[in-house]
Amino acid sequence: MDPVTLALGLAQFVPGIIRWISGDDRSKAASVAGSIIAVAQDVTGAASGDAALAAIKADPVLALQLQQAWMAHDLALLQEESRQLAEINATMRAEVASSDAYVRRWRPTFGYAVALTWTATMAAVSWAIVAQPALAPAIITALVNTSPIWGIALAVLGVSVVKRSHDKTMASGAPLPEGPLAMFKSGIKG
Repeated sequence: MDPVTLALGLAQFVPGIIRWISGDDRSKAASVAGSIIAVAQDVTGAASGDAALAAIKADPVLALQLQQAWMAHDLALLQEESRQLAEINATMRAEVASSDAYVRRWRPTFGYAVALTWTATMAAVSWAIVAQPALAPAIITALVNTSPIWGIALAVLGVSVVKRSHDKTMASGAPLPEGPLAMFKSGIKG
């Protein structure tokens, strides 16, 4: 059984594992899955992850020991995640506090650059399709092939805009929204 599937089997005993192995980061999921399998093997003394899962399913005491052992590992993962977030936060604070205008304004500059590039690309594609209609399928296929690049650029831009909005909200002293559905919630309440 592959490590992630095995870790999902262990998640029935330690539901908090799912937080670490779900999502798009497959390398992180595989790494954490390997960790939980190693913890399960240590708890049970089993030679393989499959044997550890079978032993834990058969013995509730081992399931409890797995939960206790995973708590220490989970704490270490949370501390590492907190360290990473603190580093990102410190970098963003340094940007805002910088005396260099460009460092403070890189997010708007990036936004304008993406908008200008997108506009130029769409204008060129439109002109090319009108000027050479026979080449339209090839042009559209070429444009589709740029989707990964645009996806990354727009994702970075989206994070920058959202984070800058949060920065402005916090600087004004207003509370941040409770979550992504807060806007809908406030709209329904009127």
